Amino acid sequence: MPLARADAAPAANPKGDRNVWTDVQDGYWAKGAIDLVAADNQWMQDYGPTVFQPDTVETRRYFARALVEAFATDVAPKPSMAFDDMPADDPFYPYANVAVKMHWMLKSGQSFRPDAPITTQALHRALVKAIGFGDLARGIDGIHTEDGYQFQHKPGVGVLMMGMLLALRYNHDDPSLDVMPKSPLPRSEVAWSFYRAWTIFTSEPWLHSYYAGYATVTLPPLTDEMRQVVEFGLKYTGYPYVYAGEWYRKSPPGYCCGSQPRGGFDCSGFTWWLMKATDGGWDNTAVRGYEGWPLPERSSNDMAQAIPKKERLSYDELQPGDLMFYASGTVIDHVDVYLGGGWAFDSSNGYAGVQIMNVSSGWYHDHFQWGRKITTD
Repeated sequence: MPLARADAAPAANPKGDRNVWTDVQDGYWAKGAIDLVAADNQWMQDYGPTVFQPDTVETRRYFARALVEAFATDVAPKPSMAFDDMPADDPFYPYANVAVKMHWMLKSGQSFRPDAPITTQALHRALVKAIGFGDLARGIDGIHTEDGYQFQHKPGVGVLMMGMLLALRYNHDDPSLDVMPKSPLPRSEVAWSFYRAWTIFTSEPWLHSYYAGYATVTLPPLTDEMRQVVEFGLKYTGYPYVYAGEWYRKSPPGYCCGSQPRGGFDCSGFTWWLMKATDGGWDNTAVRGYEGWPLPERSSNDMAQAIPKKERLSYDELQPGDLMFYASGTVIDHVDVYLGGGWAFDSSNGYAGVQIMNVSSGWYHDHFQWGRKITTD
């Protein structure tokens, strides 16, 4: 299955190990990122020069200060802006003011909620916009078909997906440590995301051109069933990649096929989640709302080998709903669901989870082997 490009997934210790913190050991997964945001810079130096508190949940007040000090030091507060839960003489008020003025963070009515935790989705919104990718996130939010159908989805899909594509979320080897879209984030996760955003902002601005296609995500005309597939899949944008994962939450009691520590999907698991009809003890139709199609095989290789060679589809023959198979070597090791127009629903370890991928170029284009039709006309 695809791995992130080397330039899109920096090492966890970008500046090497050095003893700075009493509560962050050398070799800790976010050590280099913490050094950047709180030693080399003071954006997140909130507890003194030697204490970082990596497991403490980051609140909106501290996040706003770090955000503005990193990306908006030359922006003045808006004099007319007031919050009913943060007076103007609060030391964090100028940072909250600027973060809301720039539309990087949102108010709730007239409240800033300074002590509420920052979540993955809120963090992605702020950083994606701060480093200049907000237009691409808006393009994702506007996903539509050529004949004018506008897909319905919850707010925040665009910024969450763009953050995933930019590797703003760290992909842990231990899936129990992965964060969900609405997870309150510990400071270690926030530090990693700031480090990654800063790397893009200072060294990788070309990524905006690389992802320029997301400015307009247009699919061909779809059947009613495939519209349901797309809208169902969009609900899981930002869910983490979990090896053997095939469920949107921790496996329910009595689940037939093993267990997983939290909601998330591997590539074939997400394909199952989207497409597989009820079979034996596996049934998510109550969650999904449509029946799906027969797909008894579980792994990408088994799905790929289940059809004779004469039924294999070339890229040019693919239609929305077809499965796409990829190989890094000689064995099929990745699958996703084609949506048309060069786009596919995908969950990969390289990009840390569920998103819509452009499969018309890059790794996906180069490693595509064949497709398979499972839908009925």
